[in-house]
Amino acid sequence: MTSSSAPRSPVLDSASPAAAPREWQDRLRLFGYAGRPRAGIRERLVPPFPEPSTRVWEITGLDRTRAYPVARAVARSMEWLGPVLVAVLAGVIRFWRLGQPRDLVFDETYYAKDAWALLRLGYEGTWPDRKIADPQLLAHPHVIPLSDTGAFVAHPPAGKWVIALGEWTFGLTPFGWRFMTALLGTLSVLMLCRAGRRLFRSTALGCLAGALMAVDGLHLVMSRFALLDLVVMFFVLAAFGCLLLDRDHARARLAAALPVDADGHARPDRAAGARAGTGVRPWRLAAGLCLGLAAATKWNGLYFLAFFVVLTLLWDVGARRVAGARHPYRAVLRKDLGPSLLSVVPVAVVTYLTTWTGWFLSDNGYGRHWADGRGGTWSWVPAALRSLWHYEYGVYRFNVGLHTPHKYESNPWSWLVLGRPVLFHYQSPKPGQDGCGTTGACSQAVLALGTPLLWWTACCALVYLLYRWALRRDWRAGAVLCAVAAGYLPWFLYQDRTIFSFYAVVFVPYLCLAVAMLLGALLGPPGAGERRRTRGLVAAGALVLLIAWNFVYFFPVYTGQTIPYDDWHARMWLDTWI
Repeated sequence: MTSSSAPRSPVLDSASPAAAPREWQDRLRLFGYAGRPRAGIRERLVPPFPEPSTRVWEITGLDRTRAYPVARAVARSMEWLGPVLVAVLAGVIRFWRLGQPRDLVFDETYYAKDAWALLRLGYEGTWPDRKIADPQLLAHPHVIPLSDTGAFVAHPPAGKWVIALGEWTFGLTPFGWRFMTALLGTLSVLMLCRAGRRLFRSTALGCLAGALMAVDGLHLVMSRFALLDLVVMFFVLAAFGCLLLDRDHARARLAAALPVDADGHARPDRAAGARAGTGVRPWRLAAGLCLGLAAATKWNGLYFLAFFVVLTLLWDVGARRVAGARHPYRAVLRKDLGPSLLSVVPVAVVTYLTTWTGWFLSDNGYGRHWADGRGGTWSWVPAALRSLWHYEYGVYRFNVGLHTPHKYESNPWSWLVLGRPVLFHYQSPKPGQDGCGTTGACSQAVLALGTPLLWWTACCALVYLLYRWALRRDWRAGAVLCAVAAGYLPWFLYQDRTIFSFYAVVFVPYLCLAVAMLLGALLGPPGAGERRRTRGLVAAGALVLLIAWNFVYFFPVYTGQTIPYDDWHARMWLDTWI
């Protein structure tokens, strides 16, 4: 798959002729080098979506003139129909037997209760020890032993408010506290299809990326339980999609500001490239909102905020360079840096503070009145904000100092190769009970494990994207790598802390985009011969089918189905998975 941007040309002013081919390209033509066709400036700034192929319709007997309208109509309908169908498939898988196992699984014992407290009190209240409270919540009829005394909690409230929406609708039940994560998991597949389509300019590759995430085991498990990491993933992916839209819209405005020659073609211009504005950028404001919600769910969302701000500024540099700016970095500093920061960072900060509204309005929230009556250098800051700062500083110290050993903790070095997945739930039903046969031992497990063939393919895909970004200057590869880095690299700063491999769910969408881009390269570049395309299609299709089979094989240990013990053990491919 070739880059969507043509090779960089020398900067042209308004009077310069089109650049001549580079001397080294002329020499390479002696050895068969053909080069890539040069696109117009507007096409380089905003590459158009390709025209649909009429080959299939011509096989049915239609001539090209009649086949084109049909192919175009089908292609336009698939722009949304394809992603919706993939999302429906993902939703069926995620909502199937969502209330099982009927238990507070792993950290659900914290987040499901805190979500209910937010609904009732506006802040996190106090619960008895889990050994007492959990059986009471699961009993018929259940007892809710919630106290209005504020409790110290380790994460901001946004993600728990999301979980609370499901509890408000369906009650404090396993289905209720898992409903919203299942819904967000389904919607995230739809968003990834659309984001992939815009990124690759291909509905097929976008839907492929979404389908891969639909059959990823880690994404499935995290969609079926009320933990916060899936919520962070959703808001970050929404921000990524908003920034892709912002990129296209801003570059289209920049292209419109360029002068036009006698033939109606836009051409690079130093003045326009350096000074033209890109107007109001509502999608960047929306990205700030989404990143604020991500950070207000778990603090690792802050890393995405920092990485994405840098990414968008580099996109602006590239746009101004193509438009003709002689000093694109200087132009971005003058025209784009301030508006970019103001449209993202303040919006994220205000969004973060807004999620604490219930705590601000309370009297019994933990540490709510810590700053009341206190003087000092910062006494001019409202007491409520100083109290929140003190509370959050305590949360920070708790999180960085969490070194309690856990059986399933893991080092981030092992995450991409699935070195140590987390066992969320395990039971051994007796013969004749809970679907277990009358002979032999049985297992009922929920393992937060990515689909192995998908993740191991993603490791290869990341290497390919590094090549595309570093040596081919492919901005799409850079965008995907940036998102993976934002979700993955910061955890290497906390290798001594108690951390788990399921935190990697925040960058699962970008692993799927990486694999989709790799599979697109297998299909061959534009203009490839039919034989090359056929071979690529067979190879890519075989790999996708293997990934799908791998997901089906592990499906019982993703969803807590009762299977014979020997079948469970056969799925533990590595000793570290047990």
